[in-house]
Amino acid sequence: MELERANSVAAAAILCWCPALLTKRRRQRTGSEVIDRTEQSISVSSGPGPGPGPGLMEQSSGQTSSEQPGEESVSRGLSSTAPLPLSSSLPLSPSLPLSLPLSLPLTLPPRLKLVLHIDLNNTVLVSDAVTSQGTVAALEGYLPGVTWGHTHKGRWQWLSESPSLLPPCGRAVSYYSRYGRCPGFTSSSPGKRFRAVLEEHLQLLLWPPGAPVNPLLSVMGEDGRVYHRLLPSFFQLLLDLWTSGSDFAVVFRTFGTDLSPVLRAVEQGLTHGHPLFSNLTQLKLQVDLRPGQIRCSQGGVELTQAQNRVSSVGRADGERGLYRFFSDITGVTGFRDHYDWWAGHAFSLLGGKPLWIDPFDSNVQHIFIDDNIRANDRDTIVHPRIFSEPGGSVPRSASASELLDLCLVQTDLLKAISDPRYFSLAVQTCVDNYHRNQEAGGGHS
Repeated sequence: MELERANSVAAAAILCWCPALLTKRRRQRTGSEVIDRTEQSISVSSGPGPGPGPGLMEQSSGQTSSEQPGEESVSRGLSSTAPLPLSSSLPLSPSLPLSLPLSLPLTLPPRLKLVLHIDLNNTVLVSDAVTSQGTVAALEGYLPGVTWGHTHKGRWQWLSESPSLLPPCGRAVSYYSRYGRCPGFTSSSPGKRFRAVLEEHLQLLLWPPGAPVNPLLSVMGEDGRVYHRLLPSFFQLLLDLWTSGSDFAVVFRTFGTDLSPVLRAVEQGLTHGHPLFSNLTQLKLQVDLRPGQIRCSQGGVELTQAQNRVSSVGRADGERGLYRFFSDITGVTGFRDHYDWWAGHAFSLLGGKPLWIDPFDSNVQHIFIDDNIRANDRDTIVHPRIFSEPGGSVPRSASASELLDLCLVQTDLLKAISDPRYFSLAVQTCVDNYHRNQEAGGGHS
């Protein structure tokens, strides 16, 4: 069933690509699925890489095949996107406990509050308590979802030599979508070609030698080495937002069970410092250590956190109260979303993590960052809910493709590891594009 489309011209001007800015539309084929994504070559700034593309489902077993993968490669002459460049301005060196400087604060509109909804696994956290994966297994498990090929005469053929969020050509499918989960992917054929990618990024995740091991900020890997629990690029994002002088809040959103250790790790860094960020303690952010939960049903959505309860069920203002709740959040907090609801909707947009957006509210911008965000609404993890009129109570469901690089970012985990400013650049791209579309639509208050 097609998603309901709003008739509001103003809302469309803000949250759909504005016709005045539209320059071209690309048709991209991912496996058997054709997805349309709008590109703007002039008016919309290019981001650090987030975009649509198959990846790993947080708790999905994937499809398997009886065909055996082979070692053939037909990658000659095909272009691929390699998300592996190291930042030249803020290097992450595992050889010494250097302190990354505050740099390049974000440029945000005056009086704008950012509410960042951030996934955990394969976004800021390279491990998974649900699947009992440590750092090594989690990172290795990510690679089959971003490496591409196809099956020819019963044998797997690679169509790219480097991992990327997007397939290199129309006939390419991810190794994960063809064969499902692949424990030890880089240890045996055919994933051995990506072993160097795994080792390079594990090296970047190492806890700085000489720095005291912190049980909250670091974690012991399966290989006996100590790694960062949270990506340094996440802490760099906090610093960049703080230096910009703007109001912001962070809401962790996950289907998993890692909220408590992640919230404690953030509190530890903000209170007692981090070996890479000596100035992190200057941020006066409060961390709410009480994870909340979000439950969806046919009747509506209910949110609970400690003694707080907000629901759209049977309320005259519908889902408006949920939008106000998230818009008013301060500091850092976290919620566990409703995995069974997503699974019951075949892992599609309509069962995903709800995100409420009001294009008429010029004071707040909500951005969701998650590795499972995709332009294909039948295979994505966030359910955008857009209010189509000022003060409205009944939002519409919006396609993910409407909001990519505006309010939605698909995490490129490898870039988030290798580039300390990855998240900062992704947020800046969303803010620039959102503000540009607001101006083109005449602006709303």
